[in-house]
Amino acid sequence: MRLFHSPTTPFGRKVVVHLKETGREADVTVVPAAGTPLEPGSLPVGRNPLGKIPALELDDGTILYDSRVICRYLDDRAGGRLYPSAPRLWRTLTLEATGDGMLDAAILMVYEVRLRPEDRRSGDWIAAQWSKVARALDSLEADWIGHLRGSVDMGQVAVGCALGYLDFRHSARDWRAGRPQLAAWEKEFAARASMAATVPQG
Repeated sequence: MRLFHSPTTPFGRKVVVHLKETGREADVTVVPAAGTPLEPGSLPVGRNPLGKIPALELDDGTILYDSRVICRYLDDRAGGRLYPSAPRLWRTLTLEATGDGMLDAAILMVYEVRLRPEDRRSGDWIAAQWSKVARALDSLEADWIGHLRGSVDMGQVAVGCALGYLDFRHSARDWRAGRPQLAAWEKEFAARASMAATVPQG
């Protein structure tokens, strides 16, 4: 299988962390890909019509895209390691969606600054995206610590990658302020071998 991926994409990081956590890295060859919505560059637009990474090309030529789809596929191959059975599954999927939603908002903030001319940028838009992230962070602190401290699953991986991306691209906003439990959990989770080996670079 071939995984189209960039070391700066947090969604691709989720997939690589899954492979490391399940011991299945040898199943996948990583194909470097990079670009933006304005300049696709080497993004796999021929394999994913949305032009996004990660995208996974199976040995039979089938293309899977969206990190959640790819991770569910890989987890099925690995014997269901990081997606538990119901009823915990529904919490895991909701937590994964929360982490992914944080990433969507955080990436849009980056695009607003990097891809728009300065005179066309919207401070209100950036603030609105950050408000989504902040609400999610507050929810994680108030409602999710018990789940985060439980057995490792893809919900935790998604949140760990989201928090790592906030450090990578939005460190000045100090997401840890006022969220001591989440900060303590992130410190421990970030030390896992799979996370430490995939810290975004660039």
